Amino acid sequence: MYSLIMSADQFNIPGLTTEQVLLAREKYGQNTSSYRQENNFWAAVKRIIKDPMMLLLLTAASIYFISGKTGDGFFLSAAIVFQTSISLYQYSRSKNALEKLKDLSQPHCKVIRNAEVIAIKSSELVVGDSLMVEEGTSITADGIIVHSNDFSVNESVLTGESLSVAKDKTTKDNMVFSGTTVASGLAIATITAIGNETKLGKIGTSLQDIKEERTPLEIQIANFVKKMAIAGALVFILVWVINYWHSRDLLSSLLQSLTLAMSILPEEIPVAFTTFMALGAWRLMKLGIVVKQMKTVETLGSATVICTDKTGTLTENRMSLARLYLLSSNEFSNPEEPLSPEAQDLIRYAMWASEPIPFDPMETALHQSYQSFSPEDERPSYKMIREYPLGGKPPLMTHIFENQNGNRIVAAKGAPEAFFSASSMNPEEKKQLIAAIDSMAAEGFRVLAVASADFKGNDFPDRQEELPFQLKGLVAFYDPPKKNIGKCWMIFIPRVSWLKLSPVIMLPPLLLLPGKPD
Repeated sequence: MYSLIMSADQFNIPGLTTEQVLLAREKYGQNTSSYRQENNFWAAVKRIIKDPMMLLLLTAASIYFISGKTGDGFFLSAAIVFQTSISLYQYSRSKNALEKLKDLSQPHCKVIRNAEVIAIKSSELVVGDSLMVEEGTSITADGIIVHSNDFSVNESVLTGESLSVAKDKTTKDNMVFSGTTVASGLAIATITAIGNETKLGKIGTSLQDIKEERTPLEIQIANFVKKMAIAGALVFILVWVINYWHSRDLLSSLLQSLTLAMSILPEEIPVAFTTFMALGAWRLMKLGIVVKQMKTVETLGSATVICTDKTGTLTENRMSLARLYLLSSNEFSNPEEPLSPEAQDLIRYAMWASEPIPFDPMETALHQSYQSFSPEDERPSYKMIREYPLGGKPPLMTHIFENQNGNRIVAAKGAPEAFFSASSMNPEEKKQLIAAIDSMAAEGFRVLAVASADFKGNDFPDRQEELPFQLKGLVAFYDPPKKNIGKCWMIFIPRVSWLKLSPVIMLPPLLLLPGKPD
């Protein structure tokens, strides 16, 4: 534990005292996750030996050795050793990879104790601590926000949603959770849960209770082995009794019965299955995929439909400007083609409505698009004099800039429905706008409306909706698929927007089906 050159006076939060920390640690323990430990190596060996195909190979090898066919016995033994070696090796590799992933967790965190901001090990965090988190840091325990500045957090590890969530102590969702990452701003949270008691810790604990199910191939092989074993045993007993009845030679009749029983057991099939799956697992490992069990290969091979959230999985998790819609001309345009002055003006106002230093992927795309066509960068000449942060239902944000000459820019962007009542559109324009929203949303684009306003003086209204907005049009964004994604069907499942007009607020998950070109 060491002190930082920072005072907690500015937050007016004294934090816990040293005595309170010791009492809390004695009552609630360390901020570490503890799960049921097992001898993983022997568990892996046991799982391999219990595999139906492996049991069939062991049985066949044993009978070969008993019947004197040592060559065949050694061949099957070599196949068993080969398959077992690859399975144990890939298990060891995946175990080491998972252990290294744990090392990526943040080793230290900042807390306020004794009215000072100090850095401590995450494991030393206790319930009641005042945890300070900043942009780019990982949150190491669950807590309630007591102070924040422009704070948003990425909770994809818990929710799967890649977009950050804005939070403060006044919102209904004023909790921060272990394992999530701060996307922007700063916050101080009072810790309410640590270790296994956090949301992430409870998920990890629940995973221990999941019972492993057998794959379709394992079920088929198990039934096959069972039937073959019963048939082999019946043939063995029948032939042994008949041979012994005629020859009265116990050893000779036994060997003849074993030889005939071996012809029933198709030992080549399990050798082929285990070899192919072991090699498949090896290829997956070469591609950097963590493979703990050989059955992963069979599971992937038998999959016909994969349902997945596309953001960051099938796509590059970045936004690019895909389509523009101009309300004045009721026309669409492509940002990759030469832009008309009206289209450039639309992008310009969308950029001004974004943060001056963008961190959101959509705002970054707007700044980049503005730079691509603007001969002179106006941004250094203007200063923000008023900001209306993102808020309201439907959400909307407005920025007001002014330069030294008194020229003013009032720009806003947000959900299109937010401008239905906040701007001066006639019924025909609203109808055209709704049709454009539906058209863009049907293609899976994320749609934002852009507006400007002409406002004189410095008596700004308290609510941004009271500004005299003139809607410019729509900007649509697209998250491009990764280059290694093959041909597939992309079936978008729309989400209903604020006024149930079109799916414009969030990008939906998609259903991935093989076979159809992009």
